[in-house]
Amino acid sequence: MAFGQGENPASSITPHLDSVDYPALREHLVEAAEDNGADVDIINVFKSLPREEYLSREEVMRDLAEAARRFATGGLRDDDGVVRDRRNIGRDLVESASDDTSRHP
Repeated sequence: MAFGQGENPASSITPHLDSVDYPALREHLVEAAEDNGADVDIINVFKSLPREEYLSREEVMRDLAEAARRFATGGLRDDDGVVRDRRNIGRDLVESASDDTSRHP
């Protein structure tokens, strides 16, 4: 996703937040992005936001920044001191699941 100067406007998340009235449910953020013709990658970012409801645009931006920070830091420790590999979240759990369990993490 583009965040800086010279970014491709089609890859920018922030214009899709401008048309939303807050407080807003995550589903409303997704709908706003879809209505604005956002790329599927941007829509998926909104779908993966951790909160169900956002009281302000700033809360959405904070969660987006935290997601970008965690993705960019790869093998570094999280705030709780645990090292988590975020490149394939849930892959190991799914691949090693027994046949009698749900294969979704």
